[in-house]
Amino acid sequence: MDKSRVSKTCILGDRSTSDVIVHLRNRDSRLEWFYCHSSVLSEKSKFFAAQLTSLYSTNCIELNCSESDYDYHVRLLRLLYLPTDIVLDSWDSVRTALGVLRAAISLQCDEIVQSCIQYLEAIPWEDKEEEEILNAVSKLGPIAMPILARIQPVDLNATKNVLLSAIRFATSSTESHPPFSDDLKISAQEQVEYMLVEDEETALITTDGEVKSQVKMGLSRMFSLLTQELDSLLSESNLLSQEVEKRVLRRLLDLEWICNILPKMELMKDFVSSWFDISNALLGVVENNKFDTTIWDVKVKLLEITAKILDVVGYGTVILPAPTRVQLLKTWLPYIRKTKPLLDSKGNEETGFPYKMDEALCQNIEGAIISLILALPSNDQADILADWMQGEQVRYPDLSEAFEVWCYRTKSSKRRLVVGLDGVGNATVSL
Repeated sequence: MDKSRVSKTCILGDRSTSDVIVHLRNRDSRLEWFYCHSSVLSEKSKFFAAQLTSLYSTNCIELNCSESDYDYHVRLLRLLYLPTDIVLDSWDSVRTALGVLRAAISLQCDEIVQSCIQYLEAIPWEDKEEEEILNAVSKLGPIAMPILARIQPVDLNATKNVLLSAIRFATSSTESHPPFSDDLKISAQEQVEYMLVEDEETALITTDGEVKSQVKMGLSRMFSLLTQELDSLLSESNLLSQEVEKRVLRRLLDLEWICNILPKMELMKDFVSSWFDISNALLGVVENNKFDTTIWDVKVKLLEITAKILDVVGYGTVILPAPTRVQLLKTWLPYIRKTKPLLDSKGNEETGFPYKMDEALCQNIEGAIISLILALPSNDQADILADWMQGEQVRYPDLSEAFEVWCYRTKSSKRRLVVGLDGVGNATVSL
């Protein structure tokens, strides 16, 4: 029978021409009778076609469904009477199409199923809806491929290519992309971090040589941009320095972000080395007399990034030779000891002063410094501890724990040496 003819000659609910009644009942006994036509039902539904062949003494077909699916079954019956080309234009939401799809699968209405899939494949989904759609079509076989193609795992090379582009943008200067804003760059950084850090299933990408190379290039570009902005900060007049200060802070925020992904790629040592190389230049700017009472945001951000450096070096995540570790401490410890009381003082003077070292940051820095000191040669430990006790700011960082351990080890090493010299035992250390 011609399908367009069916829709014209038969009307759902027309009792004068109906030859079969569909009883639709839900679990709460809500019941509605639909006067239908066997020619339409058997043409559009394999389920109804089978039911109609077994009707002998009655012309009624009863359908049971849940209360939540009741309206979708009603809508499905109405759709059976529409021409196929009109059905596709009748959908108004993912929720409706999904509900009708379940009913159509149950009643084996192939044309309606196809229309639902065609509609759902072409519009956006919410995460929750996506799970429901996948559950609904998971057993449909080839007919569901248009939907499955949207969510199937992306080829690794395609993933890598997108990621490389995102890394290039995330590590670039926003001034290089006039149509784009900082917000888009931040979004790119968040997605790169998600792909490389939070999503464990993409761990293979973190070991890819091309991706690591791109990250290293981006890191080098970030440090270069920071150096340029620092030079500008010193040379600009007071009227323009605020704008440059914002750019310096942006560069530091970029570096802070990349610190989150480098450990996963075993590239944190590259960051530490670059930070070590520009440390004197950084401090030469922020400790310039010109900025004695300004750029507090930059000064605090330096402390926060330095805390990450001290942490990975102090606890052995990044291995550096002892002379480099000594120099790292001697470079940054004076700045930390000087800046902490200045920030505290400003906080006491100005209500709502936003630039502070919170307790967690203070503890992290202090713990990392203690760990770092205790891993140094004993003479270097002595130099640092002597300098700490002679300074005006002994309270922070509190190196008492390191001092106590150093004293104990000094006595122990002296005892081992004496024992060895007396011949009572073997010295554990030979010089």
